[in-house]
Amino acid sequence: MKILAICSSPRKGGNTETMLRAALDAAQAEGAETELYTVSGKNITFCDGCYACRRTGQCHIKDDMPELFDKMLAADGILFGSPMYFWNINAQAKAIIDRTFQVSARRNFKNKAAGAIVAAGRNGTSAALATLNQFFTGHRMIVIGQAMGYGNDKGASMKDATTQANVAGLARAMVRYLKTGKM
Repeated sequence: MKILAICSSPRKGGNTETMLRAALDAAQAEGAETELYTVSGKNITFCDGCYACRRTGQCHIKDDMPELFDKMLAADGILFGSPMYFWNINAQAKAIIDRTFQVSARRNFKNKAAGAIVAAGRNGTSAALATLNQFFTGHRMIVIGQAMGYGNDKGASMKDATTQANVAGLARAMVRYLKTGKM
């Protein structure tokens, strides 16, 4: 069983990445094979709505998204992490979501386990979580849960015991679901 964590933060070593790494550590301790994919240093361009992918099965944009697609398709579970920018997910997360339009008609992500992790400065994570959960349900994925962390300084979000427990709990719940089919 493989769990992929997608970190949409351009901030290397930031709170989103720290939370995802902690989740992957918890999943690995439960027996999962894990991988972190971070957009930091990657080139993932925005969807231009041309519909070429629906006609040809391939996106015409030449960037790093095909590498991420392959990893998403190979994973049994996906943890999608985003920092909150102006009360929602960041532009990098939205670019990834929009580019999955290429596979939406074929339901390639159907029944994959999914979980959302959002890092925020103070509060207001509900819109970001809703966006990620809508992405999951739009692809007919199985939503396992979500976790939030707060703080602007690097590492601040994981200093809170509740955040630590929620991040690890989300990962363990995903592994349990992947092993048993039960939440």
